Amino acid sequence: MSRRCRCCRFCRQPFEASKFRPDQSVCSRPECQRRRRAEYHRRKVSVDPLYAQVVRDSRKKWRDAHPDYQKTYRQSHEAAAERNRRMQRGRDAKRRAQLLVKNNLALDLKHCAAEVWLVGPAVRDLAKNNLAACNMLIFQQTAPSVAAPQPS
Repeated sequence: MSRRCRCCRFCRQPFEASKFRPDQSVCSRPECQRRRRAEYHRRKVSVDPLYAQVVRDSRKKWRDAHPDYQKTYRQSHEAAAERNRRMQRGRDAKRRAQLLVKNNLALDLKHCAAEVWLVGPAVRDLAKNNLAACNMLIFQQTAPSVAAPQPS
């Protein structure tokens, strides 16, 4: 009896299922196995409250045993810390924008003939909104210099 050849659901490469695991759907490559275990863990945490509590307790125990880990990591990995700050600003902006969905609040402090255009990737997050937070630079025209009268 020959084993059936299957396609891995992660890498899409063909593999032979183990005779001990006839329902095997993931090949034995380390990357595919890592993804399989991570998927199982995420599903188990979302479905089983007892398992989720054990995971939280385990993480807390490790953090309590290594209180300075984050501080020393940020100091030794400045690029990662800066990337995290940048991404957090984006997450914060998205969270603020989600609170504005279908909000019709508009403030007109002083009428201005200028138009403000919001351009960039954040525009997607502001669908159906009239209120947008932005950084604005206001340039005032300088008084024209009075030219000395030309002799005629």
